[in-house]
Amino acid sequence: MNRQLALELARVTELAAISAGRLMGKGDKIAADDAAVKAMRAMFDTVDIDGTVVIGEGEMDEAPMLYIGERVGSGKGGAVDIAVDPLEGTNLVAKGQPNAIAVLAVAPKGCLLHAPDMYMDKICVGPAGKGKISLDASVKENLTALAEGKNCKISDLTVVILDRPRHQDIIRDVREAGARCKLITDGDVAPAVAAALDNTGVDMLIGKGGAPEGVLAAAALKCLGGDMQARLVPDDDKQLERCKSMGLKDPQMVLTLDDLVKGDDVVFAATGITDGESLTGVRYFGGGAHTHTLVMRSKTGTIRFINATHFLDKKPLIKDFF
Repeated sequence: MNRQLALELARVTELAAISAGRLMGKGDKIAADDAAVKAMRAMFDTVDIDGTVVIGEGEMDEAPMLYIGERVGSGKGGAVDIAVDPLEGTNLVAKGQPNAIAVLAVAPKGCLLHAPDMYMDKICVGPAGKGKISLDASVKENLTALAEGKNCKISDLTVVILDRPRHQDIIRDVREAGARCKLITDGDVAPAVAAALDNTGVDMLIGKGGAPEGVLAAAALKCLGGDMQARLVPDDDKQLERCKSMGLKDPQMVLTLDDLVKGDDVVFAATGITDGESLTGVRYFGGGAHTHTLVMRSKTGTIRFINATHFLDKKPLIKDFF
């Protein structure tokens, strides 16, 4: 992958965010998702890659585009695998809530885990917690290790958890250990990224969420020098067999960051749709929009925050999605 690719991919998430953001707060998550998918697909066609979507809109979403196995890009560049969520947080956009993003990750072929559309146990931290966390450890043990790495007290830490009945024990354990909980309704990729960035107010993400989103989070954490462990949680024999058919001989094994994203060359890009800890949402003005994008490449260690202004009359492709 060449170094120009990162900026090309930023353009892909920017257009998806601009398109989906028009439907912020309008109560229609399906329309918002459809807008993001169509915009992202159109912009992918301008990027010189021979891409295959290995993580895309799952069967549960019945997405019209960007499905697993779809080929994207102009076909002129190198062969790459792509993990993508044109709108991570459909409910967040529909309700005008924080942390909705358009997000993707690209790596050389065979380097991204082909995670099936099922649940995954996850724990995500930034560089201070690298090598210190374990899914097999207790919540208190993980918080103690992270606090030591950050040279702070457990009471200084904030843990993001999806507000679901399945997480009541984790929420209780975090509170009893002395850390603070930040409960979210949807979208766990953005807080996983925030856990590895400075001054976001997030120190750890823990709990059960989507496996495809877990791979996207892993791509970001590899770029940021953070750490993650995960374990797939098949609900039935059908999901168990699907895991095995995708090359996961032991679906219940603990997956490390290197299991989720192999090698040292992955590009991650995300554009804010609604405001969050790390990214500002889309701002519209007469004839255009402002976007805020994070784009990173693990091989070079480059982390870019891009504030962009898009003018409708100067970008014909954007005009189609306003």
